[in-house]
Amino acid sequence: MNKKLLLTGLILFILAWVFLDDLVEDWDQIENAPENLKIFFTEDLWPPDWSVLEAEVWVDGSLHKPNGDVCDESIELFCSKAWTGMVVTIKMAFIATLVGAIIAIPLASIAANNLAPLPINLAARIILAGLRSLPSIIWALLFAIALGFGPLPGILAMTLYTIGYLGKLQYEAMEGISNAPLELGMAMGLTHSERLFHIVIPESSNHLLSQLMFMFEYNVRHGAVLGLVGAGGIGMYIDNYINPPFDYDRAFALLIVVFVVVVIIDLLSMIIRSFVTEEGDVRRPKWWTVLLPAGAALDYYNHKGNRQNSQVEESE
Repeated sequence: MNKKLLLTGLILFILAWVFLDDLVEDWDQIENAPENLKIFFTEDLWPPDWSVLEAEVWVDGSLHKPNGDVCDESIELFCSKAWTGMVVTIKMAFIATLVGAIIAIPLASIAANNLAPLPINLAARIILAGLRSLPSIIWALLFAIALGFGPLPGILAMTLYTIGYLGKLQYEAMEGISNAPLELGMAMGLTHSERLFHIVIPESSNHLLSQLMFMFEYNVRHGAVLGLVGAGGIGMYIDNYINPPFDYDRAFALLIVVFVVVVIIDLLSMIIRSFVTEEGDVRRPKWWTVLLPAGAALDYYNHKGNRQNSQVEESE
């Protein structure tokens, strides 16, 4: 290992430890932390209360949706707080991600050093930095004060944060593309927008899709937080449960629902990105070879490759 890199890492670790020791006034509080967490998990969180997957039962025995409408669905899940809250959150995240991307990509193109002059770069980067400097929950709080409670403040908050965050990811990806196509486009007299749509976006399509799906996933996850300030979605129900009467088991069940949806989005992202990712003849490694030393793993693959070549020669 590089000695300079090792020394730099050691210095940074020492600095981090000094800062931590300065910030923590009482180290004794850590002693009770495991027991406190154990009590909280076993008594308050576990087992999850899966009644959040059921429609609400009124006094007369009829089933209703969370908003009070009569449940006329054949499957009770579709009238539950988990379903209705998650559907609202996904819709909010989809709108915010789409609108945010439409605005972020042009802004990123003028923030990239290889696509626009320095004064325009700085102005665009300042705008993007300003939008992401405030967490989306703060944006949601401001919009909730101005517009009232509901999904709209959450959508606007997610959109602004998406523009700032996705814009930064995008201009960094744009700066990483090859200069040859850009110089060729300039030599052909292409305008900025033509270079963006015909060269930059195709060259960075894999990054763009990955970042779009990441932002969509982020907005879905953050929908569980924006409800704390009345911005709608599943977070509103989570907020109701973690406040008195402190139904942590129901809130935990809703968080599990959010986790499952995030995993599904991640799998969808992998499938969508496969359409723009070049797939070669690279062999997937065996799971157990990850544990082998480098030399042993190399010997295994060489032996396997030689055996396959021998089989091909014998068949010929």
